[in-house]
Amino acid sequence: MTAMAFADVFTSALRGAPCKVVGLHADDAPLPVHGWSRPASDVDRQVLRHCVGATIDIGCGPGRMSCHLASTGHVVLGIDLVAEAVTQARARGVSALRRSVFELLPGEGRWDTALLADGNIGIGGNPVALLRRVRQLIALDGRVVCDLADPGTGLRTRVAHLECVGERSRTFPWSLVAPEALADVAGRAGLVVEQVHHVEGRWFGVLTR
Repeated sequence: MTAMAFADVFTSALRGAPCKVVGLHADDAPLPVHGWSRPASDVDRQVLRHCVGATIDIGCGPGRMSCHLASTGHVVLGIDLVAEAVTQARARGVSALRRSVFELLPGEGRWDTALLADGNIGIGGNPVALLRRVRQLIALDGRVVCDLADPGTGLRTRVAHLECVGERSRTFPWSLVAPEALADVAGRAGLVVEQVHHVEGRWFGVLTR
């Protein structure tokens, strides 16, 4: 099977093809696209309560988190590298751009909150570099809200790939950051851990400058 671009395989997943992540965990795991495509859950909403003011949703996918924030009166911008994700987010009424977090973005240094949901603190396999970049996006009194891996995971970086029906993506680096590793990662990025929460099996943190 010839390896394809990540965006092409992820597009198939967003359009409903069964897909799994290989190499990130000990066992292959289904890519939970169905969860990302539905409305925000009660637990999602508890995470999103920690987003204040204008929020940039990094790796927004099909836009469920951004959509809920917008419905509650937040100014919100979703960004994602995958065109299909941006298309689906916009179909929900979300303002979204096809953009990397490492590219020039609207509102640099003025966002009240940067959201890294669904493990997106792992983007690029270097959470310190990612958080340093995110720190440039938020205001002096801004915050980062990020989902975390389960306790005991520590900080792990893996090389993974996606497999859909008849398709396989090229490999990509991804990191897992657990609560016990968060302070060190955040500190090296110039941020501090203000809060860590556990809600119905989900861990997330709030970081500030």
